[in-house]
Amino acid sequence: MGDIPRGNRPLSPHLSVYRLPMAAITSILTRATGQIMLAGLLLIVWWLVAAVAGPRAFAQADWVLRSWLGYLVLLGSVWALWYHFLAGIRHFFYDAGLLLTREDARQASWFIVAGSVVLTLLTVILFVF
Repeated sequence: MGDIPRGNRPLSPHLSVYRLPMAAITSILTRATGQIMLAGLLLIVWWLVAAVAGPRAFAQADWVLRSWLGYLVLLGSVWALWYHFLAGIRHFFYDAGLLLTREDARQASWFIVAGSVVLTLLTVILFVF
């Protein structure tokens, strides 16, 4: 057998060769948002425990919570909460046997992304301003 030139191809299929469907990306993001919500929860729990621990501890925790990093973590947690919520609703539809075609799953995935951004903005407008 002669050697057949491989060219510039990967040895085996790899993620860089294939484009993941939007439903797969949103499914992966659903798992990631669970972890993102944990960061916000830990920050809020620390803030509440510090409030009970005393004025000095509370001042430190409050400073972190009100810093740009604290706001960023809380904003990310709010977005993750809405995203996770909408993805959970999509799974209710999946369990009912709905939205199972590729096109329906793609549209539902984009709805989750757009809906989570809109709901996050509404939450910020209603509760921050």
